[in-house]
Amino acid sequence: MTASVRLTLDQAYHLAQRALRSNGFSAEHADAVAQNVTAGERDGCASHGLYRILGCVHSLQMGKVSADAEPELIDSAPAIMRVNAHGAFSLVAYRRALPAFVDKVKHNGIAALAINHCVHFSALWADIEPLTDQGLVALACTPSHAWVTPAGGSQPLFGTNPIAFGWPRPGQPPFVFDMATSAAARGEIELHRRAGKPLPPGWGIDKEGRPSTDAASVLAGAMLTFGGHKGSALAAMVELLAGPLIGDMTSKESLAFDNQTGSSPYGGELIIAMDPQRFLGEQQASYLAHAETLFNDMRQQGARLPGERRFRQRPLSEQHGIELPQALYDEIEALCR
Repeated sequence: MTASVRLTLDQAYHLAQRALRSNGFSAEHADAVAQNVTAGERDGCASHGLYRILGCVHSLQMGKVSADAEPELIDSAPAIMRVNAHGAFSLVAYRRALPAFVDKVKHNGIAALAINHCVHFSALWADIEPLTDQGLVALACTPSHAWVTPAGGSQPLFGTNPIAFGWPRPGQPPFVFDMATSAAARGEIELHRRAGKPLPPGWGIDKEGRPSTDAASVLAGAMLTFGGHKGSALAAMVELLAGPLIGDMTSKESLAFDNQTGSSPYGGELIIAMDPQRFLGEQQASYLAHAETLFNDMRQQGARLPGERRFRQRPLSEQHGIELPQALYDEIEALCR
């Protein structure tokens, strides 16, 4: 049985924050990253939890992320806002832009936010939930590094290119999904490699283009999209929406910028949000209630709503804390010295 360490959420946050501050991140950037990875652990998403601290520090050591850049907010149009992260992680840029972005959405009924020149490692559901908390419907996407081959191909071209969507539900947790367009998240494959576990079939291929269940071989080869050509088309859509459309990098360009340092992806993120109140007016409550019939019909068939597992795990972690593998805890603790 693998040894583990139990931590309260406060202890997990301070472990992450100390590691980041010890390696040169500013207080604001360290706080944003530490809160983000702690939320991942809290919700049972180990692939986007404290394990990500290792990559954050590595990216800084390789000179591929700014530790203290000040984001620059740009009001591009009545319903379009941009924020230049100036080479830092996306989190502080999003945090700074969020109030003005929400105001735009509520004023116009729909608005888009482009985060440019940012380094991205975090789960997109963390960007969606602050919008559903405001009663908004939201969609977000971002490219990554070219790790994924298009359907019918054999060489990496796309990123894992996640898409996230959120729908507010009065009085209960929102409907939120956050999915990679690859068959699995890159972090999941890395966790399999660290644990010495084989991958499920269909997750990736080796350097020669042969199907493989060995995590190290897939990490050196290429990942596959989910659903064959359907996932491949969605991955291409993300490349376009959060790359050329907003004046930022594709996954192939991000990997070239990385220059084999193994750092986190560099590029952009696009977030679109809609205000049901502006769409529906006095009928808003009626149609939000109408949406609940869809969720109820899903449940009656035995289906689990996306995000439910995270929301069930959240109060358990808040009460009992989280378990971190001893080896990972030791690696993060070593970064604090």
